[in-house]
Amino acid sequence: MSYNKNILLIGGTSGIGKALLERLSTDHKVTKIFATYHRHKPDTNTTDKVVWLNMDVREEGSIKQAIADINRQTQHIDWVINAVGLLHTNTNQPEKAVRQLDAEFFLQNMTLNALPSLLIAKHIISLLKAGTPSELRPAIYATISARVGSISENELGGWYSYRMSKAALNMGMKTLSIEWQRTLKNVCVAVIQPGTVDTPLSKPFQANVAKDKLFTPDACARHLLKVLNELTVEDTGCFIDWAGKTIAW
Repeated sequence: MSYNKNILLIGGTSGIGKALLERLSTDHKVTKIFATYHRHKPDTNTTDKVVWLNMDVREEGSIKQAIADINRQTQHIDWVINAVGLLHTNTNQPEKAVRQLDAEFFLQNMTLNALPSLLIAKHIISLLKAGTPSELRPAIYATISARVGSISENELGGWYSYRMSKAALNMGMKTLSIEWQRTLKNVCVAVIQPGTVDTPLSKPFQANVAKDKLFTPDACARHLLKVLNELTVEDTGCFIDWAGKTIAW
């Protein structure tokens, strides 16, 4: 079965998002990619498939405006991929102990990691509803999460802000999948762990990562797209890794 996809890629300017954009741009099944940036519109020679949109995922008004811009250009979106995330800043690193907890940094993590996927979902519903109407090829709403967001697999402790924001994200997406099973029956909501990827986000924490477990952004994008292309409606509400294996909540 051949079909064409319109894709919304949130965070298309660096790391995983940029690698996803490069691979999706060469996919003949992809018709249009609406890729978002925060501060500076990329000055790159992307294909005619790519439409750049400004979006500050911390602001609902910015999200609403970007999706309104998409709505003026297409009647449907088939895939949404949110690749935006925060692990550390110039002034804050993940906490090793509770005494290091900083309220402002905690809220930054929640604002960037947990909330945006719900706000985007709130405003993208009508475009997703008109997406690919097939159980074999569902519309997909995917969010990049992290294994450390698993409560069951937390054996090391630490990283309070990041762990809690990703656990909150996971709960939000699981809850969304249940709602959309009733109202958007041909949408698969997926939470995906990309592995450890050689990007600025993970750079300070790569020392103990085995060479074969540190992925290039391109390898990560290849893994993620393979998983996304294999999802069905029955998989909605899943929490899976880059190889498609289930992660315990």
